[in-house]
Amino acid sequence: MSAFHPAAELSRDERPVSRRRLPAALALAVATTLVVSAFGAADPLTWLLETVWVMLGLPVVVLLRKRFPLSDLLCVLLAAHALVLIAGGHYTYAEVPAGDWVRDWFGLERNPYDRFGHLMQGFVPALLVREFLVRTSPLRGSRWLPPLAVCACLAFSAVFEMLEWLAAVTGGQAADAFLGTQGDVWDTQWDMFCALVGAVCSLLLLSRAHDRALARLTPTGQK
Repeated sequence: MSAFHPAAELSRDERPVSRRRLPAALALAVATTLVVSAFGAADPLTWLLETVWVMLGLPVVVLLRKRFPLSDLLCVLLAAHALVLIAGGHYTYAEVPAGDWVRDWFGLERNPYDRFGHLMQGFVPALLVREFLVRTSPLRGSRWLPPLAVCACLAFSAVFEMLEWLAAVTGGQAADAFLGTQGDVWDTQWDMFCALVGAVCSLLLLSRAHDRALARLTPTGQK
């Protein structure tokens, strides 16, 4: 099986216009939203802790856009995930208005936005890990690819929960808004379960679309 050739190997004229413009437009939209979200944030510390992933990830994607351009599908999903994190940072997860609306519509006992956030924590990284493995390892087409992607998401979810534990130990009550447990003693387990469900659903629903998106990163006729 030949190595995967990213679009960076194509000449500027060979790459579709959308491939050059979409990632830049998404990056600009996310950066703008991030800056705006800092104003009037409910808890500045929580805003920083929740959005630091966007602050770290966005420059990496931008700097590597020529050497390792991401597929359009993954770019859209990463932008959507960034917006979820930014909203959670601005309002705090327990106070996001959209979560309040869902709680009221379905008669829930708590704001479920943090559950949605952890669902995305599995849904989007699963495609990110899949793309990285397909393009840099011999696992393209392997049956091991989906399980490894899911395991990677669960590992990240576990690390995130340990970071929340560290924040609780060092910050005390000041970290309550960041933890967003809303009194649920099983919040950690629910968070990791949601990440698992998100990762599995992502691979089941989007693997074929992801393969098509990846194919558009290769020169015509090469596989």
